[in-house]
Amino acid sequence: MKKLLNYINNHVLVKLASLKMAAVIIRIIGGLLTSKAIAVLIGAEGMALIGNLRNFTKAFQAITVLGLYEVSVKHIASFKDDLVKLSKTVSTIFYVGFMSTVLLSIFCYFGATLINDIIFPTYNDYAHIIRIFAIALPFYALNMFSFSIMNGFSKYKTLIIINIIGQILGVSITLLLIYQNKIEGALVSVVIAEALMFLITLIGIINRRSLIPLIKVSRISWGYLKSMKTYSVMALFSAVILPLVALAIRSYIIENVGYKDAGFWEAMTRISHYYLMLVTALIALYILPRFTEIETVQEFKKEVFGFYKTVIPFFAMGLVIIYLLKSFIVPVVFSSEFQPVEALFFWQLLGDFVKILSLVIAYQFLAKKMFWHYVVTEIFLVIILYLTSIFFIDLYGVEGAVMGHFVSYLMYFAVILLIFGSSLFGVDVNKNRE
Repeated sequence: MKKLLNYINNHVLVKLASLKMAAVIIRIIGGLLTSKAIAVLIGAEGMALIGNLRNFTKAFQAITVLGLYEVSVKHIASFKDDLVKLSKTVSTIFYVGFMSTVLLSIFCYFGATLINDIIFPTYNDYAHIIRIFAIALPFYALNMFSFSIMNGFSKYKTLIIINIIGQILGVSITLLLIYQNKIEGALVSVVIAEALMFLITLIGIINRRSLIPLIKVSRISWGYLKSMKTYSVMALFSAVILPLVALAIRSYIIENVGYKDAGFWEAMTRISHYYLMLVTALIALYILPRFTEIETVQEFKKEVFGFYKTVIPFFAMGLVIIYLLKSFIVPVVFSSEFQPVEALFFWQLLGDFVKILSLVIAYQFLAKKMFWHYVVTEIFLVIILYLTSIFFIDLYGVEGAVMGHFVSYLMYFAVILLIFGSSLFGVDVNKNRE
């Protein structure tokens, strides 16, 4: 325990107060309240439809900002004292993002019927929900652009306040819409929730009005865009592909097993998402920056096994506790209707454990810009995830989806170990010389 506390104090404690961790905690609380409302007022069938729409919106929102948000924060922070470079950066990000958003919004608005037929059963006409999403999409992009500016200028306190207010506003509106309009209200809340944040963010960027004159079409720099390309594509890939694969798996469950079973799987993935948000935030706050700094194989090996020894045992213990309390967690988070979800915990938790083991090492791809390694392994993961899920669903019903989750991440972890095997398990030459 002392070793873990020293680890947290030395490496993580200061960063836990950052925007990322604050936003994670708030999102978890809001997610739990929303899940409860959906379970009680709509039920498992509605949970499945909402899950499909959420996956669709997440994927298209990621396409809208082209993965530039994460990259732009670093560039803005580097150039905030150089007006010329800062102008090129914000102009490039704003106008490229604006063009992609407009094109995507037009596609969603006029292709609403086609999209509806893909993400919902054809007899559920929710094309108007897609059109609302198309109208809200530009506001989401503006919000992300504003966030990147404030984050780049280290306005962490402002960002935390905006997140708190925005999450409270979003959850309140979501609960109200669900209470008044049931499934229709829930679907509307999914497509407008992120866009509503812009109303709050707008207040936060008023004191940055001096940046507006710097945003000019003439200042668009394709050179800057090219320099952002690697990180942008890497950030964009998983953000788009994984939600679409989840949508495809859930749609397969709806068509071949049933609405309720798809809702049960969505409920399980929500529970998984809540506790993984904390762990992945911790990894992102420490592992990625640390991997970026280290230069030697020995340091990389030390950091990986250090994290495994200090954090992973407690993560494993947490998963065991969650499993033992599953009969209590399900009715509290959802309702008695969702009791079948308990049968999904074992394979989901096992898969999540392996997922975190692999994620810790895989962050090296991002830290060292190992572009093709990242892309190939991610493609491998999504293909295996889809194929194994479909295979096991055909054999075991909805439980097959969580079996596929475990098997796919086990295979992914094996590939990661194969790539980094020499770094992690090779002989330390310098140590032997000593």
